[in-house]
Amino acid sequence: MTFLTKAALIGLIVATAGCTRPDRFGAGGGAAPTTTAPSSTELTGVNDPNSPLYFNQTIGDRVLFAVDTSTLTAQGKMILDGQARWLQTNADYLAIIEGHADEQGTREYNLGLGSRRANAVREYLVSKGVPASRMRVTSYGKERPIQVCSQESCYAQNRRAMTVISIASLS
Repeated sequence: MTFLTKAALIGLIVATAGCTRPDRFGAGGGAAPTTTAPSSTELTGVNDPNSPLYFNQTIGDRVLFAVDTSTLTAQGKMILDGQARWLQTNADYLAIIEGHADEQGTREYNLGLGSRRANAVREYLVSKGVPASRMRVTSYGKERPIQVCSQESCYAQNRRAMTVISIASLS
């Protein structure tokens, strides 16, 4: 390697390292975790029933669908019942419902299917008392798979609607 190549490589590494922002995930997102354990009166993360992490991991943030359908399953309805209770208790959060599909079919068809899935979730949550004004729907079709492979086990995980919790904006 020539001196110029080495200098350019080092410059590229330094420039790339300078692009990292420790707060990119919110306040304290890049900080090292604290070593002190929370007190018994302090609830955090998955242990706090009002936290988005609790919503995602304990209640469940996704509902799965059968092939080529937007019909909710009994298991999906149970998850959505928990989501509805959480959303009613935590009125300062919005729900963004994302519809997804597996990789089979055209892009346009899967965008439509994802939209039908997201709307099925939204309609169910509205029927359980969640205000429609606190929910948004979007479809990603087959563009954002969880698993990438051409097997049913992967397809089944990608046929879903995800409820993403977002803090309500002031605007």
